[in-house]
Amino acid sequence: MNKVHHTAIICSNYEVSKQFYLDVLSLEIIREVYREERQSYKLDLALNGDYIIELFSFPNPPKRPSRPEACGLRHLAFEVDDIEKTIAHCKKHQVIAEPIRVDEFTNKRFTFIADPDDLPIEFYEK
Repeated sequence: MNKVHHTAIICSNYEVSKQFYLDVLSLEIIREVYREERQSYKLDLALNGDYIIELFSFPNPPKRPSRPEACGLRHLAFEVDDIEKTIAHCKKHQVIAEPIRVDEFTNKRFTFIADPDDLPIEFYEK
């Protein structure tokens, strides 16, 4: 293996999630397609030019079982240079971060927000 290629996320409201990933997380659109046979959008997103997320819409997807300790993907984590600046950017978009915590093993600061479907997203300071 070389690296993680991408993470696929299914959302309940495509337009709301699309705006969240573009405006709050500042990801860039690589490609957006509507797949008529599936009644589904597929949005490929990049961070600093690297393809990282596929955002899907499907009719009536099941809800996430619990947050965040359900089996499977627990959360997405993004490295940031300045956690306070990141939190302030989120707040401008009415997205509130949890209180800043410190990783007991690395002494690095981190916090969590949630996407529109309550998927936990971590910001981990460099």
